[in-house]
Amino acid sequence: MSGETSATGSGRSAAARDNLLDGEGYLESLRDARSVYIYGEKVGDVTEHPAFRNSARSVARLYDALHERETRDVLMGVDRFGTRTHKFFMPSYSAGELAEAREAIAVWSRMSYGFMGRTPDYKAAFMATLGANPEFYEPFEENARRWYAEYAARGMFLNHVLINPPVDRNRPVHEVRDVFVHVKEERDDGIVVGGAKMLATGSALTHATFVAQNSATHLQEGRAEDFALVFIAPMDAPGVKLLCRASYEERARSPFDHPLSSRFDENDAILIFDDAFIPWENVLVYRDVERATAFYAASGFMNRYTLQAGTRLGVKLDFMCGLFARATKANGTDGFRGVAVALGELVGWRNTIWALTTAMCLDPQEGPGGTAIPKLENGALIRFFGPQVWPKFKETFENFLGGSPLVTPSGYEDMKDPDLRPLIDKYYRGSEGSAEERIKLFKLIWDAIGTEFGGRHEIYERNYGGNQEQIRLDLLKFAGIRGLSQGFDDLVEECLADYDVDGWKSPTWTFTKDGRG
Repeated sequence: MSGETSATGSGRSAAARDNLLDGEGYLESLRDARSVYIYGEKVGDVTEHPAFRNSARSVARLYDALHERETRDVLMGVDRFGTRTHKFFMPSYSAGELAEAREAIAVWSRMSYGFMGRTPDYKAAFMATLGANPEFYEPFEENARRWYAEYAARGMFLNHVLINPPVDRNRPVHEVRDVFVHVKEERDDGIVVGGAKMLATGSALTHATFVAQNSATHLQEGRAEDFALVFIAPMDAPGVKLLCRASYEERARSPFDHPLSSRFDENDAILIFDDAFIPWENVLVYRDVERATAFYAASGFMNRYTLQAGTRLGVKLDFMCGLFARATKANGTDGFRGVAVALGELVGWRNTIWALTTAMCLDPQEGPGGTAIPKLENGALIRFFGPQVWPKFKETFENFLGGSPLVTPSGYEDMKDPDLRPLIDKYYRGSEGSAEERIKLFKLIWDAIGTEFGGRHEIYERNYGGNQEQIRLDLLKFAGIRGLSQGFDDLVEECLADYDVDGWKSPTWTFTKDGRG
């Protein structure tokens, strides 16, 4: 790992190329021929449809922040190719650069209070490594270089689909040809693929999708070559179709009633390749079982995506700690010992996640192309603790706030009714603050934990890092890969070697003839 100064140094910044999208440019870039379906309708313009328009504008704010005086310096740096980009979009080559990248991630995360996780910086966890180690994708290394260059220069927004749909999982991948993504035809100018992938979170608002197999998928050599693919498909490519879940944004009644779901709903979708054509220039791995299964670890994606995920979760926990503290003050219970203990425990969880991201930055390992990436074992801890944190926070809110989030008027209309308002002001007041302030606070809390949007976030956080067994199996596997398991055994062997049935083997310790110390 290089100890050179940060790529944000003034000597290189002055001549840097800057073609990054702003908010308006981002929204315009989504007005294409993409096939997005919701409620039986093909969406004409995702930037104007009520299921997506506010979420699109929330992402647009991130792009605007790249150019705003208050945030641009912490968000942007210059890569080794002279391109100005988001600090996490480019490879890091030192612990200092990783720490700067974390701060850039945090700035964006705070703009959605941690409730948008698959923002454009998420896929930067992988895409940045295309610039650092394109040789891994030989004979498609030029594709890797070109995609990194365009991605970093524009600040492109990619989603990814790694998981096969939950069907026939008791069968080998190559036996589920009717559902799983595979190559159907090879042509001089590219390949035709068919099949489905999940879960394309936020995909309706992205520029392209990254397609591969996840770390738990086993591909059999000699049989699964048609499934051994890694490629990138623009969202408006013919044959690429998104079938979206219900929109919580569209169901939101007002900002007062649904302040989170009305603007931060990352719609999840099934991505279907209906005989979609993928030109060769968008292919990274083709019919190569070894590379298709190795890229997940070899690319450094696992190490880097957990830094983005952990930072975003840390921001979300900051927000939730603040909500809990305000709610207990509104109820007049903040002075109770048990309530203080509960808040202290939430702060402890919050501190754990932030401490892990600090360790990931300041104690890195060498990654692809001589880069600095978080240690694999530390990244795996984000996957381990993350799924446990959100249910704990939700349980604490439910246990200590009781029915308070339910004690709110039905909607903002009640607040404007001249006959009801005096009663609301009297009977809904908080121990601190007015009735309107209390109702506003608890509607925000309900949107975070109790609405469909809130319920989706619990599932999202519980399963963010993969299935629970795989998370723990990976911890064990990574301990072997990183030499930790051998270190565990060596320490035990050292202790066992100190003594035998005749006593201590070292003169450091003494013992009596009867064997007692």
